[in-house]
Amino acid sequence: MVKVIAKFFVKEDKVEEFLKLASVLVEESRKEEGCVSYNLLQDVSNPQTLIMVEEWESAKILKTHMASAHFTSIIPKMSLLQFQKEEITVCKNVF
Repeated sequence: MVKVIAKFFVKEDKVEEFLKLASVLVEESRKEEGCVSYNLLQDVSNPQTLIMVEEWESAKILKTHMASAHFTSIIPKMSLLQFQKEEITVCKNVF
C-alpha cells in the first residue's frame, strides 16, 4: 500500500472553486482500480488549508492515477487557486 498526503494552501476567495474541482477529482479517483481510499479534509482552524489523503494498492497504480485524464486536467486548475505551492508526501506503512 502507498499513501499520499497532499496539502493545498488555497487563496481565501478561491476555496469554493477549489472544492468544486476537488469534488470531481475525488469522485473520479475513487472509481479507479487500485484506489483504496481518497478523501479531502479541511483544517478546522484554517479553512484555506485542504488536505488530500489517498491510499493506493501500489506505487504503479498511483503512477497510473497521476497520468489519468481527470488528474491531469484538474490538478493544474487547482494549482492556480493556491497562494503557495502544495506539499505532497508519498508514504508507506511502517506498522
